Amino acid sequence: MTQLPSDKSRTNTERLEQIVAKARRSREQREQDYREQALKMYPWICGRCQREFTRANLHELTVHHRDHNHDNNPPDGSNWELLCLYCHDNEHARYIDAASGGSDGILSTGKQKSRASYKPFADLEALLKGKK
Repeated sequence: MTQLPSDKSRTNTERLEQIVAKARRSREQREQDYREQALKMYPWICGRCQREFTRANLHELTVHHRDHNHDNNPPDGSNWELLCLYCHDNEHARYIDAASGGSDGILSTGKQKSRASYKPFADLEALLKGKK
């Protein structure tokens, strides 16, 4: 026999769902607000590839937060840049790679990481001169 959830747990679940829905609506509204501001402030051109946009393809132009903090939305737009979908995805992929010590060889500390420990040509000069 299936037990029905109690009124209290159902009320808590409904309350939680309302809170989540409100938070999502609030985030979407914030995003829409800073997007509209950025589109008024900046020319409709991708900041990386320089592709130009019109009203017909404006939905492909996104607002990128330079510091990757979506809650940092200064009214002067100093944390924003307009990027096309492709450049925006690339920027975030590069950020994730860098944060994880990615393929560029730079650690998060800013130091160059060693790519390999074995040096096959370390004694090449000595071998060529017959000293070994």
